[in-house]
Amino acid sequence: MSTPVVLVVTTLIIVLSAFFVATEFSLMAARRHRLEEMAGNSRSARAALRSSGELTLLLAGSQLGITMCTLALGAITKPAVHHWLMPVLESTGAPRTVADVASFILALIIVTFLHLVIGEMAPKSWAIAHPELSATVLAILMRGFMWLTRPVLRVLNEAANRLVRKFGVEPVDELTIAGDPQALRALVEHSANVGALELGYHASITRALVLEELTVGDLLKKGDQITAVAGSATVRDVQEATRRSGHLRVVLRDGEAVRGYVHVRDTLAGFDLDDFAGHLARPVVELPRSTPLHEAIARMQETSTQLATVRNGEKLLGVVTLTDIVPSLLPRGVESHD
Repeated sequence: MSTPVVLVVTTLIIVLSAFFVATEFSLMAARRHRLEEMAGNSRSARAALRSSGELTLLLAGSQLGITMCTLALGAITKPAVHHWLMPVLESTGAPRTVADVASFILALIIVTFLHLVIGEMAPKSWAIAHPELSATVLAILMRGFMWLTRPVLRVLNEAANRLVRKFGVEPVDELTIAGDPQALRALVEHSANVGALELGYHASITRALVLEELTVGDLLKKGDQITAVAGSATVRDVQEATRRSGHLRVVLRDGEAVRGYVHVRDTLAGFDLDDFAGHLARPVVELPRSTPLHEAIARMQETSTQLATVRNGEKLLGVVTLTDIVPSLLPRGVESHD
């Protein structure tokens, strides 16, 4: 082939590879309910919905297309680049054998780079960043490819499904967990790896997703003691408890009953050390240990309370504050101090 023909064919192959990669990742990331909302007025969205309903077949088609593009680049572009580099390297005075080996390696590196970066990584990042848009834009063309290759795809897909079943896994044709925290974490992780998401945002989003699973009981550390004084304690007792523990909030407690908490700052506003500390007490929120963190934050914000007690039935297990919860939303290195 002449050089212009090779360049045109190579460009088409890389574009096709990008098409198959983007199609694959767009339907993995797209939310079905959004496609359903768009389907009423969009033929492309309806095509994307049909593809999401036979996901394993679509993935087989995408992988078949990517493989064909890889083989085509190896059969057309790599030999052409090898041929172009040979005279250049020979003109430097290198022996023909050395020039042949060096041009082969360079051609492999160049073609691999073009295929990975332009034909795979860039379209993958675009599809993940705009899943519904990419799914609908590419859906009709992909349905046409699947219609042409459906007999082959069914054979390949059935062979893969039989292999998977031998390992005790039942294949599914429809993705049903695209929006759960685990899938979102995978998308966030991938976006950070390819440079589409800054590391600071990656850390914050990951920690925010963890809130969906963590409970207030998970924040309690084994061996932690509650900084508390008796319900009849004085201002002096509260200040001494703060000096011993370093905690600014001191719980007023009688057995398993908590009557509130006192912030040591409030005891510095002209009170006598022998004054009753209960007059300075603020209310607490009582939470079962199984309360999710996001619910705990909401409860504490609604009641304008900074401290919550954590219980297992009637038993008092410990206390948590907003400064215990908030660091889970912040990037590493950003700390809160009680």
